Amino acid sequence: MSFDMTRTLKTYIVEDNATIRENLVGTLEELTRVSAIGHSETEADARRWLVEHANDWDLTIVDLFLKQGSGLGVLQELMQRRAEQKVVVLSNYATPDIRKRCAQLGADAVFDKSNEIDALVDFCSTLSSQSGVAAGPQ
Repeated sequence: MSFDMTRTLKTYIVEDNATIRENLVGTLEELTRVSAIGHSETEADARRWLVEHANDWDLTIVDLFLKQGSGLGVLQELMQRRAEQKVVVLSNYATPDIRKRCAQLGADAVFDKSNEIDALVDFCSTLSSQSGVAAGPQ
C-alpha cells in the first residue's frame, strides 16, 4: 500500500505588487504543493491576519517593501510562531545585511526575486515532502 507523503503547504503571501503576487502563486501552485490561502499588501493587514489565523498556515512568504510598513515588522510578529511554521523573505533587496537582519528576526530563508525563484521552489518542494511530524534537524 502506498500513499502520498507530501502535504499541501497552506501559504500566506505578503506582497503588495499584484502582478508579482499572482505570478508567484501561479508558479508555486503549479510546481509545488503550495496552496495560497490569502494575502496582504501592508504590514498591519499581514500582522492582523497572521495573529488571527495563527494555526491556519504552514508557510508565509514576505516581501520587505510594502504599501505600508515593512516585511521586517511582519517577521518580528512571527518570531513566536509554532516551530513547524516557516517564514521566508522574497525581496529584490536580498543583500548580505538584509539576509542577516531577516535571520535575526527568525526568517527560515531569504530569496532574491530576480534570481532565486528556483531556490524558493526547491525550498517549498522540500518543505512539502517532509512529514507533518517533526522531521529532525534541518
